[in-house]
Amino acid sequence: MYSDVEYLYVPLPEDIAKLKWHGDFERAVKVIDRRLEKDIPQALKKRLLYEKEILSRIPEEYPYTWEDALALLQAHVKDFQEEELEELWEENGAEWIYRNGKIFFKDDFLSNLIKTRPWIGERLINPEEKDSGEDKRMLDTVIEKMELQGGMACRFSICSTMKLAPEAERPGEMISVYLPVPVEYAQVRNFRLLSVTIGENGKERPAAKEEYTLSPPQYPQRTVCIRTIHRPGQTYSIEYTYETHMQYVKPRAEEVSPSQPGFYLEEQLPHIRFTPYLKAVTEEVVGTEQNPLLKAKRIYDYITSHMMYSFVRNYITVTDIAEYGASCWKGDCGFQALLFITMCRIAGVPARWQSGLYARPFSAGCHDWAQFYIAPYGWLYADCSFGGSAYRAGAQKRREFYFGNLDPFRMPAVSQFQQPFFPPMKYVRNDPYDNQRGEAEYEDRSLRYGEYETLHTVKVCREIELQQ
Repeated sequence: MYSDVEYLYVPLPEDIAKLKWHGDFERAVKVIDRRLEKDIPQALKKRLLYEKEILSRIPEEYPYTWEDALALLQAHVKDFQEEELEELWEENGAEWIYRNGKIFFKDDFLSNLIKTRPWIGERLINPEEKDSGEDKRMLDTVIEKMELQGGMACRFSICSTMKLAPEAERPGEMISVYLPVPVEYAQVRNFRLLSVTIGENGKERPAAKEEYTLSPPQYPQRTVCIRTIHRPGQTYSIEYTYETHMQYVKPRAEEVSPSQPGFYLEEQLPHIRFTPYLKAVTEEVVGTEQNPLLKAKRIYDYITSHMMYSFVRNYITVTDIAEYGASCWKGDCGFQALLFITMCRIAGVPARWQSGLYARPFSAGCHDWAQFYIAPYGWLYADCSFGGSAYRAGAQKRREFYFGNLDPFRMPAVSQFQQPFFPPMKYVRNDPYDNQRGEAEYEDRSLRYGEYETLHTVKVCREIELQQ
């Protein structure tokens, strides 16, 4: 079923779409089952089978009724009024769906508003919930340093641990756990897997060699797969070390070669798709520009100035990520990266995916960004999410930096979008396209977000000598 994800390009029959967006998920599944009994095209059959997976996942991400959401906001934001919630809802600023015709808000809608709406942050009852700005100040210092010394390199040691929720535990059954590790390419040097351990009863033991598999060095979605019998309270951990070496570049349009490569320009269904709308948007943004560097810059500038950062629902439930981003003009780092990649490819500029962890000295979190190719410079970086944040903060220097450059605080575990694991999972992943939080499955099904938690801990992050 993993390979069937490309069939999301097939339009959903209108009657099923009506039920879906009204939030009558159970009836939508019943209608799909009846439709599958008929003689229908294979492409539509695969689309409907995948839609059943989507329908089973959407409701669990939207737990808050209108009344719940209002009460939550009033408990965190001074003098919050219902009219303000109505305005946020109408602006599509608070992510929501219908469930059986009633409005329900996403589980992280409050965190999203605090992150993206300054007026919410200014009125927080507990000011500690507001972003301190420490991360941005650190990045501004790093950017200055990279410009002065021509780049920066860091050595990391990271520990990743997966723990199952009590209700997901099935003692005595075989489990496969996939934890992300760096792909040995691009900015990564000197990767070394230090340990693979299994925790039980408060103690850890080294995993036996036959209990785990490390993907090949340049495998596009690289993991350590731990396969063993699960026991009550058992945890799964890896620790590894690696270096990132980031050269600072300042690409100039006049230095761009007249001959450019022809790779990474194709569609990749269902999300990197050259729809009529995306082609129209790209034509409007790029205009008559012919220089590939300036084409990419126009696309970057447009996305960073027009697209509002927003937490989104599980990627598996979105049928066309790039077009969603270009029609709603909101989305998280991955939506922004994928829109940049798609528009670049439409404009004839090679572009590809890179993602993993944003691992700075004090914490690590999931993140996605992009690369684009310009001869004679080679692969350059574009982080539209960080660039958009800088734009909204008026930090123009930081915004300019993230077109062409990247900070050294990255662990790239994924070099290509929408790729299988090694060894492959049997069942549908939580995220069929990317991997930062890890995945797990028993012999009969995969585990969903909420059934496990993955913690990434940065144990070492220190600057080292930059290698050319």
